[in-house]
Amino acid sequence: MVFGAAEHGAGGVAGEIIRKKVAAGRSGQPEGGPGADRAWRLALARAANDTIALPLDVARLSVHRRSLAELLELAPERALIAVLEGPADGLGILMLSPPVLSAMIEMQTIGRVGSVAPPVRKPTRTDASMVADMIDRALQELEAGLESDPDLIWAGGFRYASFLDDPRPLGLLLEEEYYRVLQAELRLGNGARSGPVMLALPAEGRGRTPKPAPTATPAPVAAALFSKALNDQVMRTEADLAAVLHRFTVPLSYVMALQEGDLVPLSSAALDRIVLEGLDGRPLATGRLGQNRGMRAVRLAPQAMAEEVPATGSVPALRAAVG
Repeated sequence: MVFGAAEHGAGGVAGEIIRKKVAAGRSGQPEGGPGADRAWRLALARAANDTIALPLDVARLSVHRRSLAELLELAPERALIAVLEGPADGLGILMLSPPVLSAMIEMQTIGRVGSVAPPVRKPTRTDASMVADMIDRALQELEAGLESDPDLIWAGGFRYASFLDDPRPLGLLLEEEYYRVLQAELRLGNGARSGPVMLALPAEGRGRTPKPAPTATPAPVAAALFSKALNDQVMRTEADLAAVLHRFTVPLSYVMALQEGDLVPLSSAALDRIVLEGLDGRPLATGRLGQNRGMRAVRLAPQAMAEEVPATGSVPALRAAVG
């Protein structure tokens, strides 16, 4: 009986080990789509550059689903732990390893990242206040990058709330059973410093629903819309034209002597040979004088006769134009 009980107990232990291995294997599978992966890479780089002018590259990044117990074991030693508040009172954390934190502090204090990392120390409240703006900016950029992505439900809406210098209180502070963890390996200051950063957010999203992605307009439809818009714009544009009955040259003294009521002879003018000119005096078309609804009008001829219009000389010319 004792032997049988021991055998049964061993089988139970073996089964429990197998179950744990299967669970670990499942939790190690990547979670989240390419949206969270790509958006977090861009968010970190933009936030570091815009807030503290720190060059930052993401060398590696992975997204996994982890239990709370596993999450606590992933915390880098002496990391600054930023506590994040999110939708529906959800809590997340962002862990900055000592090399990453020191690079951010150096960039704000001496304006560059030293080639030699300072000794590892316990993060302080001052450290947290110096990186809080960059953390918030990174979270804002992450949310903005996921506006049309399903990952927005769990990755959007988080902001900096407070900090911890020790991971031990996390077991009491965090309440979720599972978290989505984005683990990134960063290179800072053009490779002068490198280290990990870990973002952990509740796996069950409580955020807002992403907006539908805008549908691309088919090329033929887009071309037709552009053509119509261009046509409408052109047709609304005003063009000033002068209808010239006749052009001739007279002395300036003749023009200065003209008075109201004087008659200007147009000996060779013809009502069926009107020239339309632009503001620069260039002939554009020809036509004949007529009327339309009681107003003077010019009916355009099928072909231009601009070459028959005499060139304007250096002496001022007097034009008789149809209004």
